[in-house]
Amino acid sequence: MADDIPPGWRQEVRSERDEAQSAASTARDDAPPLLPDAPTPGSPGEDPGARQQIARLRGESDWHGAAQHKLSYAAIDLGTNNCRLLIARPAGENFVVVDAFSRVVRLGEGLAQTGRLSEEAMDRAVGALKVCADKLRRRNVHLARSVATEACRRATNGAEFIERVRHETGIALDIISAQEEARLAVLGCHILLEPGLGPAMIFDIGGGSTELVLIESGPTVPRILDWKSVPWGVVSLTESCVPEGDSREARLERYATMRRMVSDSFADFAERAARVRQTLPGGQGGPRLLGTSGTVTTLASVHLDLPQYDRRAVDGLNVPAQAMRDISSKLSGMSPAERRELPCIGRERADLVVAGCAILEAILDLWPAERLGVADRGIREGILRSMMTSASLGERTRQALRQRGKDCA
Repeated sequence: MADDIPPGWRQEVRSERDEAQSAASTARDDAPPLLPDAPTPGSPGEDPGARQQIARLRGESDWHGAAQHKLSYAAIDLGTNNCRLLIARPAGENFVVVDAFSRVVRLGEGLAQTGRLSEEAMDRAVGALKVCADKLRRRNVHLARSVATEACRRATNGAEFIERVRHETGIALDIISAQEEARLAVLGCHILLEPGLGPAMIFDIGGGSTELVLIESGPTVPRILDWKSVPWGVVSLTESCVPEGDSREARLERYATMRRMVSDSFADFAERAARVRQTLPGGQGGPRLLGTSGTVTTLASVHLDLPQYDRRAVDGLNVPAQAMRDISSKLSGMSPAERRELPCIGRERADLVVAGCAILEAILDLWPAERLGVADRGIREGILRSMMTSASLGERTRQALRQRGKDCA
């Protein structure tokens, strides 16, 4: 994807009040609530570090004073394969993207073999984050949250890298848990789930891990029923298997091995998901499924035969699951050179897309939906939604306290 704002990118956000009130209940004791409790301004639960980070990047001593309606919020997602930034401004119950950035950095390259982030990979990531820091300085960013995921969770030098990023860019990355990663992905994309009754599944195929979340739709945000994270993403799975063979037969054998590896890691969750599927009401079109990842957006682009990636055509699309399987099967037998010739795959994804296809087919095996919803949104949008909701609730709390003071005067 390009480093600039995708054309036509306008992100809808549901009612903040409704979302905050609907996010409290979860079925499993360890299932994460979609929205955190809003901290009282100035309380230990508030994150002054994020505001201090922006103040430091902008060269300011205080974050107060900016007009509330002009405030922008920023979310950075540093994954195993990509570095992504989204800056948005509240607009009533919606928010509008004012700047965006995405770059393939392959931070997790070689991690499966060494257990460490390589110097070359860290240099690429720091270079991308310097671009993000510059955008944060140039935009009127009020509050930011920057997260790192599986590569930094697994790497023995992950903490050293986080400190290097802070020193060289001023960005304070937070290494989040797989549970938090799943929560944010759901929060960012659930509005694209097809309408329907009963449980549904949302998944995120990353570079170093894949998260599966079983949800039950609610009037605003869904309720999380169960979730699973496995350490297989497009980078980690690719690097854990033998290199691609020269023959189609060798490539297909490698692909079958990938599918088995992923399916084995899903085994316990697949049993629980099967029990959940039995609760689905009849006559409702079968299980609902929504995916957010470069894999699903890439395959959707191939399905549409796009000459180049177009977010407007892909985000919110529903594709027959069998069509995605057919594309996966075709790609798995092609050589890397043949895949590079496909417009929406190209050089950057040619060696990784097969692993994504294997993960996707394993997901379709355990949750056999007739259609697959495609989301070009996820963790960044989840971060923005969570921050804006907390800020709105915090402002209402301040107003209530001020009014109480006037009433008592």
